[in-house]
Amino acid sequence: MHFSTFVRSLVRFRYICLVLVASLLLSGCVDYDVGVRFDNSNRGELVQHIKLGERLTSFSGDPVYEWLNSIERRARQEEGKVRRPSKEEIIVTIPFTNAKELQTKFNGFFHPNTNQKAESVVRESASELPKVESNLLLDQNNFLLLVRNHLIYDLDLRSLALISSNGNVLANAGSILDLEFSLKTPWGARSIQRTENAPQPQKNKNQLVWKLNPGELNHIEAIFWLPSPLGIGTLLIILFVWAGIYLRYNFMPDPRIQFAAKTATTEGQ
Repeated sequence: MHFSTFVRSLVRFRYICLVLVASLLLSGCVDYDVGVRFDNSNRGELVQHIKLGERLTSFSGDPVYEWLNSIERRARQEEGKVRRPSKEEIIVTIPFTNAKELQTKFNGFFHPNTNQKAESVVRESASELPKVESNLLLDQNNFLLLVRNHLIYDLDLRSLALISSNGNVLANAGSILDLEFSLKTPWGARSIQRTENAPQPQKNKNQLVWKLNPGELNHIEAIFWLPSPLGIGTLLIILFVWAGIYLRYNFMPDPRIQFAAKTATTEGQ
């Protein structure tokens, strides 16, 4: 996941981290929010919002900006939209149409297989920190008019417990990284707590927001229901056909009687 890419860039520039340590008591350095938003079972968006702190950009320079640029390039490869409110901030929106597409785009976006020069430079220090692993799974069950969704998201941030270089601890990653995952659905969602240490979400209307913990294995589960456009459309067609049949045989003359009457009149003439 790109959290690790960012951290590795910090490791490569050790003097940056040393400056960051002095500023930890004042503010965080990176706000990293990832969210999944559903409109119905066949439409939704993956949203990623990253904002870099002023202290970080002041001392890190090109490597951090190249990191944001690489995210923008990958978003466009996934047919996503990108907004840059400022040089230090990026908002990525990637659409999806079903559960399979969401899984493919989400997991593919955070585990890119690219040969970009900029990313290869960042990966030079990959051996200094273990990789950050993430995986999203969405299981759906169709109940005609409604679709039951079971979302599971695992994010292993144990490698980010400390930012270090050559065995020397430089900073607590939790003080630098502010990481969140959110889920927004039309009717809200219900969080499932499998372990005591699992992140506890905050609820804001129809949205759940989990604050992710660097240095820990973050496991998120949620159940939510979505309207099924296919099921609702099928029901409307059935009701329309039934209404037509009902009106035809209860409020309109029987065509057989009309045909018999017309035939008798013709023969009489």
